[in-house]
Formats: sequence, structure tokens, C-alpha cells
Amino acid sequence: MTEGMYRIVYYRTTRGASPIEEFLDGLPEKHQRKVAGFLELLAELGPRLARPYADHVRGALRELRIQFARNEYRVFHFFIVGERVVLVHAFSKKTQELPVREIETAEERMKDFQRRVDRGEVVP
Repeated sequence: MTEGMYRIVYYRTTRGASPIEEFLDGLPEKHQRKVAGFLELLAELGPRLARPYADHVRGALRELRIQFARNEYRVFHFFIVGERVVLVHAFSKKTQELPVREIETAEERMKDFQRRVDRGEVVP
């Protein structure tokens, strides 16, 4: 891994499911490639990636902002020690504002991830 690269970690539920990977796998192939390119940019620049590609949501939560044709996707993530970026939630953005429900889902997963790391159940 080159210097300055962040390792991408996908949030998994306690049962091992990865809601982010499931969402991304459901996208058309061209859209998946576009998202993959943005994830590479995120891995390369980490928290230095700024608007229009990424933005702060609230607290430690940030969003990766992907536009493809008329579709907008958001990938919520946060950074942890050891140059890791944890992807916690992804969705299709249909409204001007970020839906509160989507933010809350991401925050719940972020707290769950951190709690499981603290307990030693998850190694990021």
C-alpha cells in the first residue's frame, strides 16, 4: 500500500451482512464502476477529499457524493485510527436535503461498529 492511502473497511452487521456492498452490487454495472472510482479517490485522499466529491454530514460522519447521469448516490463513512475509512451506509439520493432517516441509519451503524471494535469483536 502506498503512503497516504486509506484502507476501506465495509461495515458488517453482527450476522456478517454488508449492507453497503449489497447496495452497490444492486447498481447497474456502469454505476458500480463510477462508485468504485470515487472510492479509490477516497482511499487516496482520505479526509482531504472535499466538495464536490465529499462533505461533512455531522459529528464524525462524512459523505461521498457521487453523481452519475441523473442519479445521485451517497456513501456515508467515517475515519478511524490507522488510516482506515469505514463505509457505513449507501443510498440513492432523491431529495435536495439528506434524509434524516439515512443519516440516523449511518450513525447507528457507526456507533455499532465502534462499540464492537471497543469490545474486540471487530478488528478494523
